Amino acid sequence: MRFENTGFETLLIEVDRLDEIMKEHGLIRAGQWDWERVTYDRKFEIREGTFYLRVFGYTDDGDIGAHDADVKLLTPLLGKHYYPHGVEYGEGEEFPDHLVQTCEKILAAVYEELSLITE
Repeated sequence: MRFENTGFETLLIEVDRLDEIMKEHGLIRAGQWDWERVTYDRKFEIREGTFYLRVFGYTDDGDIGAHDADVKLLTPLLGKHYYPHGVEYGEGEEFPDHLVQTCEKILAAVYEELSLITE
């Protein structure tokens, strides 16, 4: 599921500051990065299954691993995990309303904080 119109696509954030803010909201980078791409995840284990709120980003001219990059964020996604195949984001997936609402609140809070430092 794509969270459209969040404003994330308009943001360009320095990677270390992005790491801090995302972590404050439970979105963790962990080992999900390479030199030019990054993924932040928040895992939800609920009655209906295991779900991941994901925010992807990339840099055009920096190095994520060297902590020397401005990251352009992409449209956030919500996916359902299926063992052992991985996470599915497709339109055929069903996402609990309470989870979608929680994710929308998290994304709004993250956007509000990120937008303050990009002004």
